[in-house]
Amino acid sequence: MNQKPDYRNVGSGDHQFSERLGDLTVSGRRRGFNGGAGAADRPLIVALHGGTYSSAYFDVPSYSLLDRCASLDLPVIAIDRPGYGDTTPLASHDATVARNAEQLADILGAVWERYGRGRAGLFLIGHSIGGAITVSIAARQPAWPLIGIAVSGVGLVTPPESLDHWSALPDIPMIDLPAPVKDQVMFGPEWTFAPDMPARSHSANAPVPRAELIDIVTTWHSSVRDIASRVQVPVHYRQAEFDRLWITDADQVAGFGAAFSASPVVDAALYRSAGHCIDFHRLGFAFQLDQLGFALRCAVRPAG
Repeated sequence: MNQKPDYRNVGSGDHQFSERLGDLTVSGRRRGFNGGAGAADRPLIVALHGGTYSSAYFDVPSYSLLDRCASLDLPVIAIDRPGYGDTTPLASHDATVARNAEQLADILGAVWERYGRGRAGLFLIGHSIGGAITVSIAARQPAWPLIGIAVSGVGLVTPPESLDHWSALPDIPMIDLPAPVKDQVMFGPEWTFAPDMPARSHSANAPVPRAELIDIVTTWHSSVRDIASRVQVPVHYRQAEFDRLWITDADQVAGFGAAFSASPVVDAALYRSAGHCIDFHRLGFAFQLDQLGFALRCAVRPAG
């Protein structure tokens, strides 16, 4: 029998943390807090993972966003969302996109107070359900200095069979999806990823709150346009060509981008030659550089 990986002990180094922020425990991974030139022109990067992965999603060796940030002197924190790692969970029925956004908005305020001093602002990266939560946090127009967002793996509409699929899961608070099942939907065709994938990604797997799987295929559909219309910061959006969890084509991507009607900048595009977890594909390196380049542009604002 294969031993289940301990997702809290994977990564490109000893980047893990678990600490109290206000009344909550927060865990995750961080890098790049040892100074660095030009801090005033560099944002604090915070990353929010999707469902069925922990913060280790952003720190898989050879595919690590944390390593990419460190190479650019960018401080970065990948947070375990509520119910993942050691982060204080929500009530099992309350693990929705909206409640995640509410709790994480407070956490990010505390993160900024502790780690943001001297930085240009906070730039938020979100993948999949973490992307929906990122948009929802931005829509709240938080008091702390959010300067932009980058989201992927989320869209307007999921396939009609998605609700039936998730509803058929056992009616228990946390679901541990088998790796072979995940691999079928998280990756594109075999030629889009390297031989060490999907196996290397398994170290980031984690149980997922059932409620968030149901919420993303129900409530999100009816509210996404309203939520996006309240975002007032620059938006970077990429949706994978071979995303099997969303209805994905050029029109859907354009429609998602157009929903950000109050944003001063919207860079939305279909990302070719990758599946849902773009980071884990052969073009993941280029994808991460694209997101971080956008973050750096957001950090340098016009005078006045």
